[in-house]
Amino acid sequence: MNNLSYVNVFARDIVALSGFYSALFGFSEIEAIRSPIFRGLDTGKSCVGFNAPEAYELLGLGEYAGSSGVKFLLNIDVSEQAEVDRLVPLALASGATLIKAPYLTYYNWYQAVLLDPEQNVFRINFML
Repeated sequence: MNNLSYVNVFARDIVALSGFYSALFGFSEIEAIRSPIFRGLDTGKSCVGFNAPEAYELLGLGEYAGSSGVKFLLNIDVSEQAEVDRLVPLALASGATLIKAPYLTYYNWYQAVLLDPEQNVFRINFML
């Protein structure tokens, strides 16, 4: 069976952005794969990688460097509904922007939609 191993995020400041997600959700850094242009976090089921802009060229994606717009959506699942409500104010205090306050979706998830400090979209979810 196939599974997701990583979601990689291009970030202007890989240390600050990986630190944001590490502090907010308690994800630990995978220090063995740390480099000047990469940080990885273990989420428990998969990993989130943060690539510095230099990685665009490394991956043959130079023409996309500096492009704007939403390029991905991170979904962070939490263990209970109350955790969504608890984490939103912490995210805001850490530099996130609230796009949509916690709400019940038509597909029976309780979630909030935010932007991280670099304006990347992420959701905090609890599947009911």
